[in-house]
Amino acid sequence: MGSPEASARPALRYLKDLWDESVAAGLDEPETLRYRSNLLGADLRITNFGGGNTSSKLKQRDPLDGREAGVLWVKGSGGDLGSAERRGFASLYLEKLRGLERIYRGVEHEDEMMSCYPLITFGVNQVAPSIDTPLHGFLPFDHVDHLHPDWATALAAAANGHERLEEYNRRFGHQLLWLPWQRPGFELAMMLKRAVEQNPAADGAVLGCHGLFTWANTQRECYLRSITVIDQFGQFVGEAIERKTKDLFGGPLHQVRADFREVALQVFPFLRGRISRHERVIGSFRDLPEVRRFVNSRDAQRLAHLGTSCPDHFVRTKIRPLFVAWDPARDTAAALRELLDKELADYRREYEEYYRSFAAPDSPAMRNPHPTVVLIPGIGMFTFGKSKMEARLTGEFYVNAIHVMEGATALESGPPPKTLPQAGRAASTEAFEVYHNYVALPPKEAFRIEYWPLEEAKLRRQPPEKELSRKVAFVAGAGHGIGRETALLAARRGAHVVAADLDEEAAKTAAREVAEIGGPDAGAAAVFNIRDRNSVRAALAQAVENFGGIDILVNTAALFPAPPDGQVTDEDWRLTLDINVTGNHLLASETETIFRLQELSGAIVLTSSANAVVAKRGSEAYDVSKAAVNHLVRELAIRLAPGVRVNAICPATVVKGSTMFPRERVLASLAKYGLDHSEAESTEDLRSELARFYAQRTLTGESIDPADCAEAILFLASDRSRRTTGHLFPVDGGLVEAFLR
Repeated sequence: MGSPEASARPALRYLKDLWDESVAAGLDEPETLRYRSNLLGADLRITNFGGGNTSSKLKQRDPLDGREAGVLWVKGSGGDLGSAERRGFASLYLEKLRGLERIYRGVEHEDEMMSCYPLITFGVNQVAPSIDTPLHGFLPFDHVDHLHPDWATALAAAANGHERLEEYNRRFGHQLLWLPWQRPGFELAMMLKRAVEQNPAADGAVLGCHGLFTWANTQRECYLRSITVIDQFGQFVGEAIERKTKDLFGGPLHQVRADFREVALQVFPFLRGRISRHERVIGSFRDLPEVRRFVNSRDAQRLAHLGTSCPDHFVRTKIRPLFVAWDPARDTAAALRELLDKELADYRREYEEYYRSFAAPDSPAMRNPHPTVVLIPGIGMFTFGKSKMEARLTGEFYVNAIHVMEGATALESGPPPKTLPQAGRAASTEAFEVYHNYVALPPKEAFRIEYWPLEEAKLRRQPPEKELSRKVAFVAGAGHGIGRETALLAARRGAHVVAADLDEEAAKTAAREVAEIGGPDAGAAAVFNIRDRNSVRAALAQAVENFGGIDILVNTAALFPAPPDGQVTDEDWRLTLDINVTGNHLLASETETIFRLQELSGAIVLTSSANAVVAKRGSEAYDVSKAAVNHLVRELAIRLAPGVRVNAICPATVVKGSTMFPRERVLASLAKYGLDHSEAESTEDLRSELARFYAQRTLTGESIDPADCAEAILFLASDRSRRTTGHLFPVDGGLVEAFLR
């Protein structure tokens, strides 16, 4: 790997040269751009998820006239470098893009230039170009990378950033330019173009309060320059951090609580419920070392309130997080919840004032005024989003912000200059606030990013949310049969799913299948014993730890005792009622605590049976247990009203995929009913024969499939049945004997 002259290149201390020439040699230029982008995006130290852009200026045959044309390939809007595919890049006629300078009417009208990009698209390409497209197009270099490495962004957010950049250039032999803050777009492209024209030897640029540009005239050289410059920023900023380790962020003020995880679990659903009052959210919790160091420090509250610097950060983190000023050494979890109510109310008022202060007549309507990041000393960081992935990414972005504040404050060398290097046409020095060398973006500029009509348009391009999006479903018995089908169908409808089962491997398999449907963050597995309250509590705690709470509780786990001689022992009787009745009680009881902390609407769906009302010989234990479940549903509906609805499905015999029908029981049943079969047949074929027999006893003549039950369960769990509680929903094909009298 690497080029022949690699030995002459500066040594990398933190990053690795991942370029494989044997791979790159077999790629055409657009694919090489994709390859370069994936390598850069694979390391979050190089750029954050979804952040940054890469581009290449290529020569291609114009499909309209057959002549050679210059084409700018640039990462599309909203894409992620690490996972980008060729189809994720926009392509535009380069000369036509550059020709837009002739019609540009100035910074007040720069947004109108975006409407020109579809008119200059090269080929059949519907990818929306990034807002940064002109910054790439107007540079005279064939290949350009725009990235947001924390090390470089720390210098971009430092009050002495320009001075430090000159020091960096001298030390590492670069000629990086400095540009003051300007919102990304056409005006910034003109500024960068002029700066390079005036400094033709420049090999990159630092954008104040923003990020880094690097360039070269080959794909390989561009990649190498980017990782080299970033690694050297890591060395430069890292050394400053090492010198100040004990005094970072003013030094420690608090310590991590010994019981921080228990307190976090008590607070998480409460917090999620309060933040979900505008629209439901999914949560993520982080207690990384750098998060702990920050939230427990003396300067954390002041720095957090200043807000983030890089625009890519606060699009997700909002202008600032909520920092909860409590004393972890003295206060209780109950006191923390009480304080959170007050702090959240103060945050909403402050956010509403922020919106009113800067909103223009054409601004988008105010969005959710609740925080997406909550920092609690002694505990850690809670983040929220429409999905677990969004919540997790929001946390990653705030970790980026912590790194930036860490680096900027570590670079402090005295009082800030009278004129900040970030100040320019967009914002004067007076508009910025500085604390220990860290420069936050002015609130007005933050608003112009957060409520940018172009950002609003990007949000509107997102696909519509699914029926169960933003909800968490805990499915007990998810390893097999009805439970597995319910977990998978819930995932297809947008839910985050905890697949819980006594069978560890089956639970993990179901969770993996959920993740294949909903994405890697959408599923989690929990192993538990439904007969043990502590085990139930621990499994539900996993749901809280993974997603912040629970919205839907489903239980399909049950036992049907089938002794060979047909005689149920006392032990089997107790075990059946313990699993089928007491297990439901324990699940509902422990989930009730979470529901009450959240104060959100919720749904419980239990699994009863047609047997609850059909008396039969030999199944007394099972039938009695299901009759008890029927009444438990009514009792729970009363107990948990009005916030939580409780219903149950009552299927007739479900044979397919059921653990209650092992091969031996199926064979015994087939023999009992005198049905033709062969012991050489597979278990599933034998189950199908038995299911067809049971189906003949129903009005529809159709066997009951686990998928039929899953459909009914999720109907009862969804808002489509929002006025139904305390009821039993038959899924029995029309079993006359089960008609209620």
